[in-house]
Amino acid sequence: VQLQASGGGLVQAGESLRPSCAASGFVFDAYAILWFRQAPGKEREGVACISSVDGSTDYADSVKGRFTISRDNAKNTVYLQMTMLQSDDTAVYHCAAKYGSGSYTSLDSFRPWGQGTLVTVSS
Repeated sequence: VQLQASGGGLVQAGESLRPSCAASGFVFDAYAILWFRQAPGKEREGVACISSVDGSTDYADSVKGRFTISRDNAKNTVYLQMTMLQSDDTAVYHCAAKYGSGSYTSLDSFRPWGQGTLVTVSS
């Protein structure tokens, strides 16, 4: 079972990025996928989640209205469209999986976690 995030980078405040999370080794469309982030010196923070059943989504208040999570089950991939990026969004972004449904608030119930991708926002 593997999850691999990619597509991070260095951008200026106000710009956009769209990292992706590629999955393998499990029945992807049966799993909810969550994006979380960890900034230096800070705790992990769940930011967005998309369910397996109906594709419903939920977001942390810190990113609501700026980030959009989506999935392409044919490609076993989840995306995180990030717009209006701010310096506070600087972090390593990871994805994680959980059978069935879940929420961005329940990071600890998601396993496995994948390798992350670094997003750096300069102000």
